[in-house]
Amino acid sequence: MLFIIMALEVLLAVIALAELGLEISLVAFGTVLALYVWASTHDIKGEYVPLQRNEMPWLYDGIAEMARKAGLPMPRVYILDEYIPTAYSFKNTIVLSLGLFEVLDQEEILAVAAHELGHIKNGDTRTFPVLAYGRYLMVMFTGILMLLTRSLVISAASLTLLGLYEVTRANFHKEREFQADETALRLLDTPMNLKRALEELKYYEDLRIGIKSNVLPSIEPSIERKQKVQIIETHPSYDERIFRIIIEMNGNNMFNKRMQ
Repeated sequence: MLFIIMALEVLLAVIALAELGLEISLVAFGTVLALYVWASTHDIKGEYVPLQRNEMPWLYDGIAEMARKAGLPMPRVYILDEYIPTAYSFKNTIVLSLGLFEVLDQEEILAVAAHELGHIKNGDTRTFPVLAYGRYLMVMFTGILMLLTRSLVISAASLTLLGLYEVTRANFHKEREFQADETALRLLDTPMNLKRALEELKYYEDLRIGIKSNVLPSIEPSIERKQKVQIIETHPSYDERIFRIIIEMNGNNMFNKRMQ
C-alpha cells in the first residue's frame, strides 16, 4: 500500500509537470537511493561501545542463543552511553543503552534484546529505512507540486497522499512492533520476561513524566530528555503491547509455535 501511494504521488507529479515532473522524479529517486546506499555502507558513530563477551557473558551468550533459535547469525551488539533506557536495531545490529541496565534485570534486558532480534528476523531493519526515505520523497514531491503548480486541486491531492502515507506508515510500524514482540516470545525461555520488561519501562516513563509535571516551569529536570513531537504515533503504547502479549500467551496457543 505504501509503495502504491508513492507511485500515485509520482504519477501526479508527471501529470501536473509533464516532462519536468519525470525529470524531478528521477533526480529525487536517485538522490534518495544514494543516501540509502551511503547510510547502509557506513558504520555508526558516537558513544557506542561494542559488547565483549568477557564483559557480560550472560548478555552475549543469551543473545547468541536466541539468534541461533531465530536462524540468524550473531548480531553485532553495542552499548550506548545514554542514561535513558532505550534499545533499537538496524541492519544486523542491536543497540542497548546503559539506562536499561539501571532499570531492568538481566532476564528483562534479554527480553528487550529478543524484541530487537524480532525486528531483524522479520526484516524490519531493512524495511523501516526504506519507508523513512519514502517519507522524505513524499514531503519533497508535495513541496515541489505546491510550489510549481500553484494549483489548489493538485496541492490538495498531493497533501492528501502525504497524509495517507503518514497514517499507513504509522499503522505499519505499529503492527511490526507487535510482530517483533510475538517473535521475541518464541525466542525467550521465559516469555513472561518481556511483559515484565515492558511494565518496568512503562513505570519509568510514567515516573519521568510525573517528575517533569511537578517541577517549576523554569526548571528542566535532569531526568528529562528532548523528544521529537510526533503528530502521528508510529509506536504502540506500552499498555497496548502488554495487552497483546497477554492475549498471545493465553489465547493463541503460542507455546506450541515457539522456535526451537
